[in-house]
Amino acid sequence: MKKWNWKDGQRDRREQQGYTRHRGRGRYRARQWRPSRVDRNGDAGPSSIRSDNQASSSSSNSSAAPELPGFYFDPEKNRYFRLLPGHNNCNPLTREQLKDKEREKERARMLAEDGKATKKAPRAGLNASLILQNRHLGLLSEMSYCRRVHECRISTMRRCKLDYQSTDDIRTIVADSKCEQVFTVSDMSHGGCKYGYMSFSKSSNSGSLSVETCDNPSITDCKVNSICWASVSYPDSHVLLCLVGVVDRPSYVTLLPASLFSNTDSNQPGMHCNFKIPTAWCCAWCLHPQFDKWFSVGLSHQVVLQQAITGKKQTISVNSDVLAQQFCVRVPLLFNGCRSGEIFGLDARKHRGSKAMSFRQESSITSVRILRDENYLLAADMSGQIKLWDIRARKPIQQYRGHYNEHAHLPIHVSEPEGLLLAVGQDCYTRCWSLRDGHLLRTIPSPHPAANDAIPSVVFSSGLGGRTGVPGLLMAVKKDLYHFPYNTDETESQDV
Repeated sequence: MKKWNWKDGQRDRREQQGYTRHRGRGRYRARQWRPSRVDRNGDAGPSSIRSDNQASSSSSNSSAAPELPGFYFDPEKNRYFRLLPGHNNCNPLTREQLKDKEREKERARMLAEDGKATKKAPRAGLNASLILQNRHLGLLSEMSYCRRVHECRISTMRRCKLDYQSTDDIRTIVADSKCEQVFTVSDMSHGGCKYGYMSFSKSSNSGSLSVETCDNPSITDCKVNSICWASVSYPDSHVLLCLVGVVDRPSYVTLLPASLFSNTDSNQPGMHCNFKIPTAWCCAWCLHPQFDKWFSVGLSHQVVLQQAITGKKQTISVNSDVLAQQFCVRVPLLFNGCRSGEIFGLDARKHRGSKAMSFRQESSITSVRILRDENYLLAADMSGQIKLWDIRARKPIQQYRGHYNEHAHLPIHVSEPEGLLLAVGQDCYTRCWSLRDGHLLRTIPSPHPAANDAIPSVVFSSGLGGRTGVPGLLMAVKKDLYHFPYNTDETESQDV
């Protein structure tokens, strides 16, 4: 019996992995895949040794050819190309470019499907006629009927570009509580930000949404970190902004009246305040009557509670940076989302600032939203997880899958009357889930190529523009505004 040695084992393993020994030398090199006779005739590809079912499922996959370290196989040209590190400017082909190319192909395909008049229903049997029939038969309650109708409308929304001209890229849009006006923040080409607001109304001629912008926007050389609407004189009378300072100007928080940007009420701007607060990540306004005109600001390892009129302030130290905040309405309880992944509540009535409750997610929290039933809270983090928490039990009861995020500070949007949850991912796709069961209803691709500076900002409402508005989704990307209205044509078909 031949005695085994380690050299024979190494040689057998190399040959199994696709390496052959070069004659006259003791070195191994990888086998290069070459098309067989059948491949040259065009009857089969490199996966011809597989079964027919496997070959049909993987015929369009470039991984049919063996993967070689440092090389990329192009199935169209039927050859390998060498890959170099992505930081090499002289290299025309990198893995990052290949991934971007594949993502752009997928976006173009989804845009083409999204533009079709007939779309696949997000659920089996979800169409307007069947929903109405089940309602008449008493199989659906009023709440379930309304929720299913909105889900059906979401799947039939079609993109239309609004008549809006802008010289700057729109970065953020935030709607007020009634969705009658939208506050906008734009990045200027020479640096700094420009902010104002726009209002919407239903056009009498075409029935679409018309845009009216303010004539006197504000311009600053600071960066806007966070925005929220504030109720000082009346609901949504002011806007609270967290501004990041520059070299010769420190950071601060400003409270601006909405009438300052109005085309009609500019002569009576209202109260305007600036607060000397260090760099803030987020802000929130309190609507509880016991803490009238109070707001909060999330800082690095601190939470600041301040009265807007008297200037009374309370500072609470925490263990991490606070990136997201929202107040409850029924009780003066402030929920904070931290960089460490912790979500905790602070009772504003306790001056010591002890945590009322605390629970945690796996990554940094980017957004928190409290539902009307304030026993439930939605939280999104930088790992792409969106969870619905039961505050009483301190545990998640629902998860919304499909959201993509790696490091961006992205918000989530809740529309409870329609039972919908919306979020824009770092891949620039807008996703819509059912708030009740977490089912992904629709994925909307961005009209522009995906980029870090081209992430869409969205607003959704069943009454966008107020009572005379048009229900649907408003999307701002770069310099353009898009509207996805509900389909009012009952005869439009829908695949089930």
